[in-house]
Amino acid sequence: MLDSTQDRKVYEGILLQLHEIIQEQNLRPGDKLPSERELSEKLGAGRSSVREALRALELLGLIETRRGEGTFLRHYRHNRLIDILGFFILRDTKTKKDLIEMRKMLEIDAVRLACRRATEKHFEEMERILAIAQERVDRGEVPTEEDYQFHRVICRSSRNSILHRIWTPLVEYSNSVRTESLSREGRARMALEEHRGIMEAIRAGDVNVAVERMRHHLENSKL
Repeated sequence: MLDSTQDRKVYEGILLQLHEIIQEQNLRPGDKLPSERELSEKLGAGRSSVREALRALELLGLIETRRGEGTFLRHYRHNRLIDILGFFILRDTKTKKDLIEMRKMLEIDAVRLACRRATEKHFEEMERILAIAQERVDRGEVPTEEDYQFHRVICRSSRNSILHRIWTPLVEYSNSVRTESLSREGRARMALEEHRGIMEAIRAGDVNVAVERMRHHLENSKL
C-alpha cells in the first residue's frame, strides 16, 4: 500500500494525529470524524495520505464511512479484529495463562479502588445488570454479556481510566474462556450469586471481603 519509508512515516504520523484529535475532542463510538478535507488542512497532510490512513482504520473496523453522511467512529467490540486476535492468542497455553493471571491482578486491584470510589450510580448499574442476568438464567440462558458488563462496571467504578483501558481488551481476548466457563452446569446461577456478594462488599466498603470474594469468584470461574 505504501511505496517508500517516507510515505510510511507520513502515514504513521497521520494515524497518531488522528488519535490526538479523537482524544482532544473526546469523540466516542458513533461520533462523526472531521471530513477528509478538514483533516487534511488540520494535519497539514495531502488528502491522498489522509485517505490512506482512514482506509486502514476502516479495514480494522475502527471507523465506518456512510455514504452521504461522513466517517464515524465504531466501537472495537463491533468488529471481528478482537475475535481474530483472541483466537491466535489463546492457542498458546503460556500466553493464555498469562492473560488470565493479568486479568485477576487487574480485577482485584479494581475491587480495592471501587470500595473507596464507587458511587450510587455504579451500584444502580450493577443492580440493573444483575436483574437482567437473573432473568436470563431463569430462562436457562447463559448471561455472557451481563457477566462482561458487571465486571466492566467494577473496573469503571475504580475511576482509574488506565486500569479500565488495559482490562477491556484482556477480557475481549478471553471471551471464549468466559463463555465456556459460564456454560458449565449450574455455573451461571452460582456466578450470579457471587456477583451479588462482591457488589455488597464493595457497597459496604469492606476491602478485605470484597477482594476475597472477587478472588474466589475468578477461581471458581476458572479465570
